[in-house]
Amino acid sequence: MSTTEEQVKLLVALQDLDLMIREANDADTLSEMKQMGFKLDGMAELNNARKALAERVRPQLLNRYERLSKSYGRAVVPVTGNLCLGCFVTLPTSYPSLKSKDSFLTCQNCGRILYFP
Repeated sequence: MSTTEEQVKLLVALQDLDLMIREANDADTLSEMKQMGFKLDGMAELNNARKALAERVRPQLLNRYERLSKSYGRAVVPVTGNLCLGCFVTLPTSYPSLKSKDSFLTCQNCGRILYFP
């Protein structure tokens, strides 16, 4: 089984794919992109890549990610200067020392999955 750090990297990649898919499926964005001359025929590949990536994430973590994603759009956010960049709440100074190979850090305020870039 992969480490927590690898799982978070997979989640960040999955989130990026989800945002691309969501944007490509938005009617206004789709219309604008077609007017600019972009070909939008790669949706099947994006969906296949998303499925393959999601299969590599632990099921329990994937469920948490998908629930948070529905609520917030961005479920996995970085921490910069002890600040959750999802809700902009200052985290306790002990957070960086809590990083463990077996557990995921979440924001105490918004519940998003945190990572330290």
